[in-house]
Amino acid sequence: MDEFKVKKLGEPQIINPLLTRCEAAGWTESVFAGENERVLKKVTFNDADPIPTESFEKAGGRSKIFFNPPDTTVAIATCGGICPGLNDVIRALVMDLHYLYGVNDIFGARYGYAGLAENPPEPFMRLTPELVSNIHDLGGTILGSSRGCPEVEEMVDTLERKNVNILFCIGGDGTLRGAHDIDAEIEKRGLKIAIVGIPKTIDNDVTYVFRSFGFQTAVEKAKESLGCAHVEAKSALHGIGLVKLMGRDAGFISAEATKASGDVNFCLVPEAAFPLDGENGLIAALETRLKTRGHALIAVAEGAGTHLLGESGEKDASGNSLHKDIGVFLKSEIKKRLGELGLKPSIKYIDPSYIIRSVPANGYDSIFCADLARAATNAAMSGRTDMLVGYWHGEFTNVPLTAVHGKKKKINVNGEMWRKVLATTGQPPEWL
Repeated sequence: MDEFKVKKLGEPQIINPLLTRCEAAGWTESVFAGENERVLKKVTFNDADPIPTESFEKAGGRSKIFFNPPDTTVAIATCGGICPGLNDVIRALVMDLHYLYGVNDIFGARYGYAGLAENPPEPFMRLTPELVSNIHDLGGTILGSSRGCPEVEEMVDTLERKNVNILFCIGGDGTLRGAHDIDAEIEKRGLKIAIVGIPKTIDNDVTYVFRSFGFQTAVEKAKESLGCAHVEAKSALHGIGLVKLMGRDAGFISAEATKASGDVNFCLVPEAAFPLDGENGLIAALETRLKTRGHALIAVAEGAGTHLLGESGEKDASGNSLHKDIGVFLKSEIKKRLGELGLKPSIKYIDPSYIIRSVPANGYDSIFCADLARAATNAAMSGRTDMLVGYWHGEFTNVPLTAVHGKKKKINVNGEMWRKVLATTGQPPEWL
């Protein structure tokens, strides 16, 4: 239980303004989450085993809050790569803070954590309901984004100087590591500033978060690319459609887009080290496929095949490992090796990487973004800190950043999801 205990800045003493509205509408306090409401980490179990008890704190508004809205200053930072739904989250945060809680001083840090530097690329942007009213129709983020960050002490200096009470950090694992470090420096100084993360990663690899926002939109766009590659493959003699999708360390986009497509014959992900050669290798399977069906479609995640290519040894500004290009490698090797077997494949290689993350969120993700933002607002206003808003078994949760530190969610190749992928593609199940 202690692993999932959320840190608080202090005991909330201020009546939540939402309570007055609820009472006026004839509602009761039951619209708020109780302090002891939990969401089980594991909801299935063997009846021969003890019933699981590990749980997360349930997200939601509380009847008392820590920060007095008229005196509260909020900052928002969007960090890392862009993702569908960033503007939806920004908009929902501003709307909820302003209209539900009565917070008027809301600002955006420009270009990620760089906006918290002593000399930022651009000054803080004041965010108002009028300014953000239509931004959810746009891809990307109106605040700009970047990888990496200034020194933690420098960022906390900025928060102090600008009298920021709440900082929302929207980003993936690198951003959340930075958020935890910022909170540690804040605690060291004895300040009362809430740090709340909203998980954003196109790869959907944040631990204890069933789905990150923008993922559904990315899968939808990836499916379109697979559809185009399938048409190209079917239209050529021995045609092969090869689509490289985002997924540095986790292949969730490739796997889900494969299931959505229904036409993919080979799904290659970082979690499963597929063989290239041999009687059970990819080349042999492709040869059989082309001779029997005349065409093939391959979805490959960008981080797949490191067992073939090796590591590049390079990292980006967020500390993420950079992989060698599996798409270019496969295109070359497939053409050469099938040629040696007497086939002349027509390979159409598509790399839609940035296309799938730069579009506006679809309707499903837009709703999800608004719900995440509301959960984050409720948590921050109640004085919770050093946490992220999660989504687990259909419930929104408050998860300590310490619980996800150093962990990444990956496909369980022995689990139900991967079995569904194998059932869809028909590829050799021993490719693990």
